Amino acid sequence: MVEKIVTVQNRAGIHARPAALIAQTANKFASEVLIEKDSVTINAKSIMGVITMAACYQTVLTVRATGSDEEAAVAAIQALFENKFEED
Repeated sequence: MVEKIVTVQNRAGIHARPAALIAQTANKFASEVLIEKDSVTINAKSIMGVITMAACYQTVLTVRATGSDEEAAVAAIQALFENKFEED
């Protein structure tokens, strides 16, 4: 299992577009990809799951992946957060 802490850096938080980017990116990998916020864990491959987290600006999340390509999966999701979902 690989785990990274990420922070929502785009001002609008995770709304429909970033949620779709997260789900599309997670679905490229065979590994199970999960995101945790306040002890609630969602499947990162589910757009609705990601949206229901209601992660706003500066929210700290944990991204976890388990599987054959777990390192690459976590790195790809982390890159989305670091690039502010290309919004700012």
